[in-house]
Amino acid sequence: MYYFLKGINMSFYKKLSIVCCLIISMGVVHADVKEDASGVVREFQNELLNVMQQGDALDFTQRFERLKPVVTKSHDLVKMTRIVMSKQWKSFTKAQKKLLIKKISDLSVTSYAHYFTNYSGESFNIDSVKQVSPTQIYVHTTLVLPEENDVSMDYLLKKKGKNWHIVNIITNGISDLALKRSEYVAVLKKSGLDALLAQLDVKIAKFSK
Repeated sequence: MYYFLKGINMSFYKKLSIVCCLIISMGVVHADVKEDASGVVREFQNELLNVMQQGDALDFTQRFERLKPVVTKSHDLVKMTRIVMSKQWKSFTKAQKKLLIKKISDLSVTSYAHYFTNYSGESFNIDSVKQVSPTQIYVHTTLVLPEENDVSMDYLLKKKGKNWHIVNIITNGISDLALKRSEYVAVLKKSGLDALLAQLDVKIAKFSK
């Protein structure tokens, strides 16, 4: 039995065994990474639904306070601000950068508190997760609307330290960061930083109603 193995260097099989173990372990790590990233999106979306389900029991301020921690935890708001500001970011002072991060962060939470208000049977589905690089993952989801067309919401997450954070949301194929960058950079070039900050304040006030 096993006579056909005679004369073959058995170290080959040891090496093969090690390679197989590495491949299996890499697959497990890859699956864990995908689960970590999709878990960030799932936790965020669950909190959106929780707030919506409370409906009129929460006013705007209460929705804002409920959503602020989960948005801050799940989104890399600093990186998002830098991406939106594009090449202009380097020209700002440290104080200006800090102010911009605060304004855009407040606008992000305000927008969620404004749009996700009442519950009518909506739900989120995580459809697939695709890792495009060691530090980037797309989580493809669908917002299911009972009496309207479903909305595709794809999240781009990047790794920061040991954790994954949302840095962009593509809704029905339209990038949120691309829209903001186009709008905000145009204001900066035409009217300067003060004008942009004033415009952000107007948006925040509008969504706070």
